[in-house]
Amino acid sequence: MAAPATVIIAWDTEFHEHLPRLFPQADIRSYFVGNKPLIEENAFRNSSLQAAYFILAARGFGIRLRTDVRFNADKLNAAFFPDGKWKVNLLCNLGYGDPTKLHPRNPRLNFEEAALIL
Repeated sequence: MAAPATVIIAWDTEFHEHLPRLFPQADIRSYFVGNKPLIEENAFRNSSLQAAYFILAARGFGIRLRTDVRFNADKLNAAFFPDGKWKVNLLCNLGYGDPTKLHPRNPRLNFEEAALIL
């Protein structure tokens, strides 16, 4: 609640309508038309990737952030995206932390614990 800014990372339920302009090499749009599960899966996955790029960029500028997925998506969508075209994925709270009050980095899994090479 004390973050100076909160960013809503959302996905576009009609992203495929832009594909003829953004990817003119092939008719990718037709894969998605009328296929709501495929649209939702791809849009959500890609918005998650874009969120990761956003997080890396913010950290590169020295901005502290905390992602939040504990919110009422229906209420947030109704308040910010009432037409239903966009859907929230996650929130990013941004700010500059007081270095004297920040916790040290949490432990991380090593590669062998986090990955499986097939």
